Amino acid sequence: MSEPRDDSPERPNGKANNTQRVIEVSESDLPLHCPMPQHADWSAHPRVYLPIEVRGDALCPYCGTLYRLKGKPGGSRH
Repeated sequence: MSEPRDDSPERPNGKANNTQRVIEVSESDLPLHCPMPQHADWSAHPRVYLPIEVRGDALCPYCGTLYRLKGKPGGSRH
């Protein structure tokens, strides 16, 4: 089963629809915060910084979006 990626279509304003519940991010997106500025709903909730570096994934406590860091196994406790 493949996981959804953040390749959703863009709105006319050039911002991506943040309808995905799992979003892959890269090291260039760090420090990670939700919502991300390129999403159309960037002001949907207060900005929260998510500690993704250690485990390779992080869950936003406001909207429930799961972020996964490319190149890191998700959920690792090492």
